[in-house]
Amino acid sequence: MKAILIFLFFIMTGFITENLFAQQVYVTEWKSEADKKIYVTEWKSEADMIVYITEWKSEAKPESGIWYFTEWKSEADWKIYFTQWKSEADIKIYYTNWKSEAGWKD
Repeated sequence: MKAILIFLFFIMTGFITENLFAQQVYVTEWKSEADKKIYVTEWKSEADMIVYITEWKSEAKPESGIWYFTEWKSEADWKIYFTQWKSEADIKIYYTNWKSEAGWKD
């Protein structure tokens, strides 16, 4: 019985850790409500993260740069606000059409 409980603990811990950094995002209209302020740049070289937008929630993996936009705030891992000002942003992103390019830049 103890072995089963330990096994379940590790499975649940792995599940929670993996989803903690998943990139399901909700766009908010209010800067004060946002977890991250995002600036979209036209230049890949200027970006902190290259983002690929997916239509499938299951593709949004931790720290992958693959974002799934959810309609429900309660589902989101990040509530984001798009700012017009680069200096105000927490993260500068560049959108890509290629999933293989997605992710944080070094």
